[in-house]
Amino acid sequence: MPVNLPLPVASDLIAIPGVRIGVTEAGVRKAGRKDLTVMLLDEGCSVGGVFTTNRFCAAPVQLCRQHLQVSPARAIVINTGNANAGTGADGLARAKQSCVTLAAKLSLAPEQVLPFSTGVIMEPLPVDRIEAGLDAAIAEARPDHWLKAAEGIMTTDTQPKAFSASAMVDGCTVSVTGISKGAGMIRPNMATMLGFIATDACVDQSLMAALARELAEGSFNRVTVDGDTSTNDSLLLIATNKAAHAPITDLDSVAARALKAALLEVARKLAQAIVRDGEGATKFITVKVEGGRTEAECRQVAYAIAHSPLVKTAFFASDPNLGRILAAVGYAGIEDLDQGLIELHLDEVLVATRGGRNPHYREEDGQRVMKQSEITVQVGLGRGTATQTVWTCDLSHDYVTINADYRS
Repeated sequence: MPVNLPLPVASDLIAIPGVRIGVTEAGVRKAGRKDLTVMLLDEGCSVGGVFTTNRFCAAPVQLCRQHLQVSPARAIVINTGNANAGTGADGLARAKQSCVTLAAKLSLAPEQVLPFSTGVIMEPLPVDRIEAGLDAAIAEARPDHWLKAAEGIMTTDTQPKAFSASAMVDGCTVSVTGISKGAGMIRPNMATMLGFIATDACVDQSLMAALARELAEGSFNRVTVDGDTSTNDSLLLIATNKAAHAPITDLDSVAARALKAALLEVARKLAQAIVRDGEGATKFITVKVEGGRTEAECRQVAYAIAHSPLVKTAFFASDPNLGRILAAVGYAGIEDLDQGLIELHLDEVLVATRGGRNPHYREEDGQRVMKQSEITVQVGLGRGTATQTVWTCDLSHDYVTINADYRS
C-alpha cells in the first residue's frame, strides 16, 4: 500500500479547456485493463517536453523529441504494458505507425502526434492492437477524464496519481491538472517515467521547453525509488492558451511566477506520489542537505543517502543503524569535506555533531523516529549556505518480489 497517499477523486480534478481525453482497453499486454489513452489538443496549444537522459532511450522518446522540433502537437497516444524500448529500427517504425494511424483519423500530420509507451522493455510493440483501439479511445474523449487517464497509464503502480491546482495570473483564474505513473525504475534524472501536466494559461510556445525543464528540476528530479533511470522517462507540459490573460512571454515576470507556483505544486505532488507508491515502500523519507557550498554538492550528498541500499533497508527495518547515513555522506564524492563539521538529525533528534555521535543521543530516540511512516533526514555540511532536498522511500522485501515477478 502507498505511504499516506489518498486515492484521487475524479470530481477534484479540474478539466482543462482545450484538452479531451479518451481511454480504452486495447489488450496491449493483458486483457481487461485500461491500457490505451489518447489526449486531443485544440489548435493553438503550446507544448514542451523533457525526456530521459538514458542513452538507451525508447523509440517513442526519440520520436517525441523529433516531432516537438518540427510541428505543434495536436494529439498524444499513450500505451502501457509495452515500453517499445530496446526494439531498434523496428520499434521506431511501429511508433511512427501509431502516429500515422492516429493522425489520419484526426486529419492531422503524423508529426503533430506525440507517442508515449511504458511497460516491459525489449518486446515488439503490438501496434496492430493499438491501432484497433484508437477509434474507441477517440470516441470516448472527454475533458473530465483525467482520472481515467491516470488509471490507463499505470504499470506496477498500486493506484493512480493525479492532482489539480489553481492560481491567479494577471487577475485571471487559471487551472492546472496533472497525472503521472511510476513506482519502480525511478531515478528520473529529468522527469518521471511518464508525466502529463496541462494548464489553460497562455504561454508563448518559445518558453515551453525551458518551463518544462524548470518544473522537472524542482520536482521529478528530486525523487528516487531505486536509483535506476528509465528508458522511457517523459514529462509533457501543455498550455492550452484558453485563459483570459495576456500571453506570458517572460518566465521571470510576475504572471509567470504565479503560474509556476501552481505548476510546481502539482508537479511536486505527482513526484512525491511516485515515491509514496514506490514498489514495496512502507516509508516516505525526505533527505535535506544544508550548509553546502553549492546546490550541486548538496544534491550529490542527498542522492548518495537516498540511493544507498544499506540506508534504505535500515529504514525498512526501523533500525537506527545511522552510521550508514554518515558513510553515504562520506562517499558522496566531496573531496575536501571536513567530517568534523558534519551534523545529522532524524526529525528533531540530533544524532551526530562535529562528525561524531551526539553524547546526548539515545538509541531509543532514533528508533522512535525510524518507526514512523514519514521521516526527515537532515544533514549539515558546515561548508556554506546552499540547500537541496530529495524524496525517497525504504527498500523492502516486496520490492524484490515485485521486480522478480514483473513479467510473469
